[in-house]
Amino acid sequence: MVVRGRLAIFDGMDPVVYKPHIGQSRSYWRDAVLGINDGLVSMALLIVGVAGGGLTRSQILLTGIAGALAGAVSMGTGEYLATKSQDEVFESEVELEKEHIEHFRRQEVDQLFEMLNDLGVDPDDIEPAVAALSRTDKVLLNSMKVLEFGMVKTERRRPAVAMLTSGGLFLAGATASVVPFVFPLTVSMALMIAVILTSAALFAVGAIKTRVTRTNAVRAGAENLLIAGIGGLIAYLVGRLVGSSLA
Repeated sequence: MVVRGRLAIFDGMDPVVYKPHIGQSRSYWRDAVLGINDGLVSMALLIVGVAGGGLTRSQILLTGIAGALAGAVSMGTGEYLATKSQDEVFESEVELEKEHIEHFRRQEVDQLFEMLNDLGVDPDDIEPAVAALSRTDKVLLNSMKVLEFGMVKTERRRPAVAMLTSGGLFLAGATASVVPFVFPLTVSMALMIAVILTSAALFAVGAIKTRVTRTNAVRAGAENLLIAGIGGLIAYLVGRLVGSSLA
């Protein structure tokens, strides 16, 4: 017997719990993960590289602060411009679609047949579905926005939010590598603390994102850590090589 409730379905003795979607924040997860991961990885590589090159603690701190600010501004403005440009492209496509509907309506309706067929809609259902989706010009335009351009109003990203998300989280991620050099420690001790903090943060980011991706937290955290670790080792070795050649 199947008993349906608002949050679960009971099929025999095994409950299937209803899991809600993450909502409108979904479209900004890319900015969040990219921003904090980039801040953690790029700053760790920079700090490890210049430390391997033999810079003093104060020189490394100055390099880290400059790199963190430059990276945050670059990441934020880049994301703003990219998101705004994408939005402008969509708006341009919508205006062109309005022109197509006005002058070439038959061809646009024919595209609906093709797209619904590609979606696997039963052939017997396509004609009534197309009739409903093209009943008025407004409905046809909205149908084409979704089916042809993948434009869903709730999924559209705001440039300012994307900028603040990626830039702000880049800066947050960068602090893990920079903060240890604020304190009067030896370079090797500060570097060790920076590596530990960055490693822990990378693992945590990989694990936390699985709350959305619904994958294995340990595996995702380890993958994040491994990729950054390989990059950090390469950066350190290059820094040592360049530093010794300039000495």
